[in-house]
Amino acid sequence: METQARTYECAIIGGGLAGLCLSIQLADQGVSVVLFEKNQYPFHKVCGEYISMESHHFLGSLGLPFEDLNLPIINQLGVSSEKGFMLNAALQMGGFGISRYSLDGFLSRIAAEKGVTILQNCRVTGVNTAEKGDYNIDSNQGCYTAEIVCGSYGKYTPQFLAQNDLSLHQSAGSANFIGVKYHIKTDLPANRIELHNFKDGYCGVSRVDSDQYCLCYLTTAQNLRENGKDIKTMEGNVLFRNPFLEKYFTESEFIDPNPLAISNVQFERKRTDTNGIFLLGDAAGSITPLCGNGMSMGMRASKLLANELVPYFAKKQSKQRAVENYHRAWNEAFSRRITAGYYLQNLLGKRNTTDLALRFLSKTPGLMNRLIALTHGDHF
Repeated sequence: METQARTYECAIIGGGLAGLCLSIQLADQGVSVVLFEKNQYPFHKVCGEYISMESHHFLGSLGLPFEDLNLPIINQLGVSSEKGFMLNAALQMGGFGISRYSLDGFLSRIAAEKGVTILQNCRVTGVNTAEKGDYNIDSNQGCYTAEIVCGSYGKYTPQFLAQNDLSLHQSAGSANFIGVKYHIKTDLPANRIELHNFKDGYCGVSRVDSDQYCLCYLTTAQNLRENGKDIKTMEGNVLFRNPFLEKYFTESEFIDPNPLAISNVQFERKRTDTNGIFLLGDAAGSITPLCGNGMSMGMRASKLLANELVPYFAKKQSKQRAVENYHRAWNEAFSRRITAGYYLQNLLGKRNTTDLALRFLSKTPGLMNRLIALTHGDHF
């Protein structure tokens, strides 16, 4: 295996939405970029796969061929309680559905066409400061050098970063969640997304591309432990208590009966940089699903960071100024949505509290619309 160092202006660790979008924006401005992705495109990820319309223009500007995709436009919302009550509401901004398999695949091809070096099946094992402030990035495909390093590695902090920065270790008191996703074929209007509550969790169902629906739920690790660490047993004993979920699970066609699952998910804010490395997407903080769809927030963060890195590479501002500006812009863009998400999450996943809250909101549509607005950002 060749181990000779290769030099780039920017290295991005992690090729999810935030990393791919950042790489495309930088490449468009003539910045040389190498992107490290531990998987092989395209691949599935545990994700709700509803994207608010705030991101539509941005993705189009990157080159996503919306006109060829015929994606479902989603403008209706249903939220159910475990007791069987359904709240219906219009989504003022709304969104669209597309699987991560498709979206990440498209973006990876766009990035490659624009000159981004994408290293797939490539795991980064270390990042160290080199001469003149550059960084050496060690990986299973050799050593690379970059002037700037960005971390978009997702919810799990790489060991080589966590061991050097205690602030990146997970908080001992943080609640621990699991995420589970299926693709199904079912009877649900293409313009509708539904959120179904159950004990200590909630499940979203919405249309994506290829005439399929994404069924994805989040619950506590304790729920899984109490059911013998068996997902199917937990679904039958816990999720099926919501009659809407029981119907989806028993009457839908599952594309693959075996789910995609992730564990040890924690929702906490981390930071926007560490040891001189810029962080974005879930690496800067895992966002509760109810605070305004983490996919759009990750993409918006990529634009905020690109807005600071482009003038840095043009030698119009220092790295320290870029760090400060990005941190300030991140807070301004996301602090209100994150706070709203935590409050909303506390209303859901509870048998009695959730049912009462939904019944109240059904009689106060103005308040309901304001809450929905808090979970969707402005167009960017």
